[in-house]
Amino acid sequence: MNRLRIALLAGGDSSEREIALQSASQIEAALDHTKYDITLVDIHHRDWFYTAPDGRRWPLDKNDFSMTVDGVRREFDYALIIIHGTPGENGRLQGYLEMMDIPFSSCSMTSSVVTFDKFTTKRTLEDRGINMAREIFLRRGEQYDACEIVRELGLPVFVKPNASGSSFGVTRVTSVEEIPAAVEAALTESEDVLIEECITGREMACGVMIAGGKEYVFPVTEIVPKNIFFDYEAKYTAGCSEEITPADITDEVRRELNRMTLEAYKTCRCKGVVRVDFIVTKEGKPYFIELNSIPGMSGGSIVPKQVRTMGMTLGELYDMIIEDTKRK
Repeated sequence: MNRLRIALLAGGDSSEREIALQSASQIEAALDHTKYDITLVDIHHRDWFYTAPDGRRWPLDKNDFSMTVDGVRREFDYALIIIHGTPGENGRLQGYLEMMDIPFSSCSMTSSVVTFDKFTTKRTLEDRGINMAREIFLRRGEQYDACEIVRELGLPVFVKPNASGSSFGVTRVTSVEEIPAAVEAALTESEDVLIEECITGREMACGVMIAGGKEYVFPVTEIVPKNIFFDYEAKYTAGCSEEITPADITDEVRRELNRMTLEAYKTCRCKGVVRVDFIVTKEGKPYFIELNSIPGMSGGSIVPKQVRTMGMTLGELYDMIIEDTKRK
């Protein structure tokens, strides 16, 4: 049997690079190497390379998406994208692969552009029966009145990079004086800033995938951070958060989270596996936070825990994703 030749694209250029490398390592270990011939390609700015076991590095030729190792040319049938942030989630890599006619595992270029931009995602979903926090959108260099922001949204507010992940550059602001520094922190990660009212409640996450014409809505996870919110430390430091799968919620709340998750996936025309995050108020009303088009797959990530709760392995999950997307 000829093995499918997969380029496992890892790393990336954002603050999430190390998490993406961890995710890729876990996925490479989970895949069936009797079915797939896997080459891990680390993408870091202009350098796209494979590191051999002896430490030598071999570049990928971006002209034809091939690689020559020790004089032997490797071609690839498929790209498995495990890059959080740029260029894996914002559509740049997808655009390149679409031009090269290489099938890949994630959302299309257009879908990725939409879902990586928090403000655009909210505008896309606002008429689809999905509750969302009120927000103010700021462009780099745009003048703003911090007092007016507080009058409109109240306190506390969350100041976020409009296009970033893993809570880098996110600040929970409790006074008007904190807003300028929070805006500057957000601008270190993104060209635009999203300031949102604080919705108080329990944080929930739900993975979702459509493959082979079948809908898979994963068990809901409740995230209980020991920090004030689910920031980078709470996400990736052992003991800084508790993640309960399946979440202890009513059937009514679960059905509503599942409905909104699937609606977001379909409306944004997603492919592969996606994670959608929410805040659920004490009244049981879910509010959309964000959509992660390439969610974390490291040892401590949420989606792998949901997959195991479903009785499925990561290898089986990616078998379905690869089978569904390799022909498209």
